[in-house]
Amino acid sequence: MDQEKQNNAQHFLDLIQKSRRGKFKIYIGMSAGVGKTYRMLQETQTLLKKGIDVKIGYIETHNRKETHELVNGLPVIPRRSIFYKGKNLEEMDVQAIINLRPEVVIVDELAHTNIEGSKNEKRWQDVLEILDAGINVISAVNIQHIESLNEDVKRITGIDVKERIPDNVLRLADEVVNIDLTSEELINRLKEGKIYIEDKIQRALNNFFKADQILQLRELALKEVASQVFRKVENEVPKNPNARHEKLLACISSNDKTAKIVIRKTARLASYYNSVWFVLYVETPKESNTKIPLDKQRHLINNFKLATQLGAEVIKKKESKITEAILELVEQKQITTVCIGKPHLNLFKVILSTTIFNKLLNKLSSSKVDLIILS
Repeated sequence: MDQEKQNNAQHFLDLIQKSRRGKFKIYIGMSAGVGKTYRMLQETQTLLKKGIDVKIGYIETHNRKETHELVNGLPVIPRRSIFYKGKNLEEMDVQAIINLRPEVVIVDELAHTNIEGSKNEKRWQDVLEILDAGINVISAVNIQHIESLNEDVKRITGIDVKERIPDNVLRLADEVVNIDLTSEELINRLKEGKIYIEDKIQRALNNFFKADQILQLRELALKEVASQVFRKVENEVPKNPNARHEKLLACISSNDKTAKIVIRKTARLASYYNSVWFVLYVETPKESNTKIPLDKQRHLINNFKLATQLGAEVIKKKESKITEAILELVEQKQITTVCIGKPHLNLFKVILSTTIFNKLLNKLSSSKVDLIILS
């Protein structure tokens, strides 16, 4: 009974805090140059005409003429100057924004990494701070900066994007709007000099701005916005009490590359189903702190951090029998789907020759738990 009272009180507190928090709108696009910043500035002008107190917290025009012209006359909060490595650099002034308390603030380049010495490492952290102060934020990000899509983007473009935002930042948004163009329209904008200066155009055409790559990135962006709409419906429309509520479990090892893939792909599934998910690492006697190499320990810590950023609850168990640890957690957390990495050996041989997979498959097949083997 006491626990129920505590849960009710916490739920009410969450509602109060949510109502005090600023509203968050994100423009998302398949690449640079689709018009996210331009659209934000257009919205700024519309809001000003309607008497809304809106200010520019940070905008990046990339010297695009049509975008730059829209900034003229808009109220801009001066940036903060930081002396770094012998240079005076500028960052968004978060404290000035909070002190001025506009109704709406425009913050571009959501995935940006702040200069060393800033209060927050990332701009998305600045935005969360502004939202917590009760200020509404309109921001923008490209699809390649979404953490769980990192492997997909690398496969499509061959580029390992370093600046990324956790998926849960996108899930915090009250509204996500896709700025869409066909690949032909985007490439024409590039050739016309509307995205990059002339000496960068040919290099961009030879690398990132290829029609097939743009098409695949466009598909990722459309799917992401569609899943955001699905989550909004799931959260706001009354649910069928008899519906199955998905709970996912990602099982990882100390193998850095495999673990990252399993975490990111499970995060995508959890995002699609709007479900709770967990990451389990079973520390066997062979992988105790005294026996596992330091580099593997660092990789594990980084993977735990990645999983947390993507919205998972990380669980670490000390157990000599991996299958037992997995099955125990499946029962304890009422898991509906277990996700594991693809074994390095031929799968059929592994299933026949190892008791771990054999036992896991037998146990899960006798229950209503699905097993997904991720490539």
